[in-house]
Amino acid sequence: MKKKIYLIANPCSGTGKIKTQLYPIVQVFSLGGYDVTVHLTDERGDATVQAAALGDQYEMVVCCGGDGTLNEVITGLMQNKNKFKLGYIPAGTLNEWSGGLKISRNMKKAAIDLLDDNIVPLDIGKFNDCYFSYTASFGAFTEASYSAPQAAKNMLGKIAYLFEGIKTLGSIRPYHLKVNCDGKEVEGDFIFGTVSNSLSVGGVVHYKEALVELGDGLFEVLLIRYPSNIVELQAAVSAILKKDFTAKGIEFFQAKKVVFEDAGDIDWTLDGEHIPPKETITIENLHSAVDFLIPKNTKKTPAIESNKGE
Repeated sequence: MKKKIYLIANPCSGTGKIKTQLYPIVQVFSLGGYDVTVHLTDERGDATVQAAALGDQYEMVVCCGGDGTLNEVITGLMQNKNKFKLGYIPAGTLNEWSGGLKISRNMKKAAIDLLDDNIVPLDIGKFNDCYFSYTASFGAFTEASYSAPQAAKNMLGKIAYLFEGIKTLGSIRPYHLKVNCDGKEVEGDFIFGTVSNSLSVGGVVHYKEALVELGDGLFEVLLIRYPSNIVELQAAVSAILKKDFTAKGIEFFQAKKVVFEDAGDIDWTLDGEHIPPKETITIENLHSAVDFLIPKNTKKTPAIESNKGE
């Protein structure tokens, strides 16, 4: 009996090229020995519903879409009592997280790579009752990820996010927060914060490969304090662009659990999707929660290598 794949595809992601690439992708899986069931999403949240309801007859779940679609699929899988291998074929505008895993932007090639069955256990973030694959962020520029119109994203790509971010510069304001990270307490006024499991966030924050291990059970937590003047802001931004997280005004640490208190006026973005404010935000690292498929030529972090014997 052939193994089965459930393919969840968002036809509206990115420029909508999945509409022309769907047959080649299905053909790759069929020739690889799989029976393929295809579901095209038709509204927000549909991918979550589909992933949550899947039965154990499927060997693999494949998501074809952008970061938001992947977030929905992961949310559904976390609600499902069955365990699946998860494959990802990027079809969105940014796809920055998948780029760090060397997943091909060529959709047919990404499908072929999934047949290698190269599994890594991946950490997933739990944000109160929601989930995220690579980042939970708030503050300056984060609104651009969910407020930029899809038509603009399709036409302009990353530039659309930049344009939307520029529009918010004049409205940058401080958020007073109490933050507890594995016993470390930080309090103050912040203009930006991100809790992530990724080599890059928003196309602006980039971490060195040696710093980020996607399966080590830890998040990277970055907070930027409210500057007293434009010079301090420029210095903080410059330090981040240079991957220097020890500069004045920057708080950086790694943690399994992060709690934000007094957060009732803060809008968040999870993998680019908007989440409305809540007074207390608890973010937990679900260690090795998903069996994720990556290309064989992707360099595995030490943490991922160490999980082989567990």
